[in-house]
Amino acid sequence: MHERHPVTLVVRDDLRRSRLTVFFRLLLFIPHAIWLTLWSIAVIVGAVAGWIAALALGRLPGSLHRFFSAYIRYTVHLAAYLTLAANPYPEFTGSVVSYPVDVELPGPVAQSRWRILFRLVLAIPATMISVSLGGWIPGGYASTSTKGTSTGVNGNASGLGFAAALLGWFASVFTGRMPRGLRDAGAYSAGYRAQVLAYLLLVTPRYPDADPTELLDELDRPPLHPVRIVGDSTDLRRSRVTVLFRLPLAIPHVVWLGLWTVLAVPTVVIQWLVTLVIGRPIRKLHAFLARYVRYSFVVYAFLFLVANPFPGFTGKAGQYPLDLVLPPPGRQKRLKTAFRGLLAIPAWIFGGALGSVLTVAAILSWFASLAKGSAPEGLRNLSAYAVRYGGQVNAYVFLITDAYPHASPLEGADPVVEPTAEAAEPLAA
Repeated sequence: MHERHPVTLVVRDDLRRSRLTVFFRLLLFIPHAIWLTLWSIAVIVGAVAGWIAALALGRLPGSLHRFFSAYIRYTVHLAAYLTLAANPYPEFTGSVVSYPVDVELPGPVAQSRWRILFRLVLAIPATMISVSLGGWIPGGYASTSTKGTSTGVNGNASGLGFAAALLGWFASVFTGRMPRGLRDAGAYSAGYRAQVLAYLLLVTPRYPDADPTELLDELDRPPLHPVRIVGDSTDLRRSRVTVLFRLPLAIPHVVWLGLWTVLAVPTVVIQWLVTLVIGRPIRKLHAFLARYVRYSFVVYAFLFLVANPFPGFTGKAGQYPLDLVLPPPGRQKRLKTAFRGLLAIPAWIFGGALGSVLTVAAILSWFASLAKGSAPEGLRNLSAYAVRYGGQVNAYVFLITDAYPHASPLEGADPVVEPTAEAAEPLAA
């Protein structure tokens, strides 16, 4: 386990939301947008002065460190408020307050002058990830879009934080609560952007860590989803040859996946009609579609450098080091089955946003793997989150399960089973 990042995300949110403030969130944001722009101008000027001073002193002056820290903390509060990861109206000062989504920052430390000199260049990869996560930059909120297909982890959507806010807005207005998965995704986006800003502004010499499990380490795990990843999470080795030629090597799989899709689509239509009538899928069709969903997951894992070996073409369980667990056929609610296509639209939107993150992470992992022969752990875990969610979306759409995809970057935990009185008695004795 590597050392914990000094820029630490703290989440104390209870998921409750005021429908009134959620409905008018963009209007309420306007005063903060004006203040953020003015503050950002001062930060840009201060960053130039801080860079020069840090080159001379080998550390950021204490006054600028406090100024930048308040700014970073303010952007976290504001990003959490705007993306509905938090409910209270944030203060304008960036002071150390008990805000539901907050960040802890380190004090001034000595830094390498060479790293200070090339800080802007070194920060480019992290900035690319930050923009794909929602585009919070000094001076405003920007978003990116990535066009692609409408299945799996591809699609048309803006940054992850924006997608979480859009979907969370509808959920919060109707239910008065923010879905846990969307809250976690919004908080993760805000926390990673805080690490990027802290690195850019010389608040810390530690490079941003894209690993969602590290950034959200303080949060309880969500319930275990029936569709999840299993495999060796510690093997980061990558063959430079297969990495270099990853796209050509993936062509046979892309062709085979396309042909398989031609069969899977009419199959799922038949499965849909049967499930509507009898309330459960046909076992043999379920097995065929499960192999298709698992195979598509493996293809994405290989193509986007989440795993290293060249995969097989069968989609059989247990044949790839990074595998997708799928549930056996069981009863499914007819109402959910009837409107499965409409119900899947929010998941497609969120999956599209994750697709843009996955593309950027794969490009950066490609360069890193060629240089080092191993994938960066943070990027690999971020990519695994994206392909896992894509697998959950496909499993939902293709009627493998009626459990809705879970948007949290955290993998689910097994439920805690309380011991019965009979089981507890021998222990007491």
